[in-house]
Amino acid sequence: ALVTIGLTAMYSAGFDNGARFTLQVRNMVLAGVVFFFVAQVPPQRFMALAVPLYTVGVILLILTALFGIDPTHKGARRWLNIGIVIQPSEILKIATPLMLAWWFQRREGRPRTSDIAQAFLLVLVPFLLVAKQPDLGTGLLIFFAGFFVIFFAGLSWKVILPVSVVGIVAIIAIVVAGPTICEPDVDWQVLRTYQKNRVCTLLDPTRDPLGKGFHIIQGMIAIGSGGVTGKGFMKGTQTHLEFIPERTSDFIFAAYSEEFG
Repeated sequence: ALVTIGLTAMYSAGFDNGARFTLQVRNMVLAGVVFFFVAQVPPQRFMALAVPLYTVGVILLILTALFGIDPTHKGARRWLNIGIVIQPSEILKIATPLMLAWWFQRREGRPRTSDIAQAFLLVLVPFLLVAKQPDLGTGLLIFFAGFFVIFFAGLSWKVILPVSVVGIVAIIAIVVAGPTICEPDVDWQVLRTYQKNRVCTLLDPTRDPLGKGFHIIQGMIAIGSGGVTGKGFMKGTQTHLEFIPERTSDFIFAAYSEEFG
């Protein structure tokens, strides 16, 4: 059902956008074939792959940090040329949770605090290497792929709740202090300039409505104009008049909401 909904939205948003819809159908078919064959592999086989896959992935990330290339010319060295151009961070999306599952399987029963601490170290190594590229989005995906394995392995709520409270307080503080900390002369130290701009644009896209905030504002207009029931299949004006950027990927939610509510 989800695939059908997704392809329907993709067709409407991308039928006039080159081969995007055709490529998406191809990818779904390939994914279905891969899912079927992976489902036939016994868990013991995955266990045997966990350590070598994680090790190779981390080594490739280190090589990317040293010799990585930037074919998109957008300032991020995320790719490695080994005869073919690959993005090693994609390997770690699978390798990290596999590695942690292997780690906890060898420690049957409730893991000790030291086991959990070492598991977090296994997560932090690829996360930091990917975030350094910089690719914070993929780094966070890898981190949470590992975190949830640690959670299901028995991470105590006594650890989770304080961290969650601190995170909520920090988010509230950022929202409240937004007008001050988003001034151009304020240096955030930890984050790069483009990352600061993304956060500040999210907090208040009207600060630069024709520049950095333009895309968010257009997406909000699309979602709002669709209302509860939507404008109807293939009838999204914001989408088809190309006010929404990347309407078949990053902004597909806005495109979907405009037509289906």
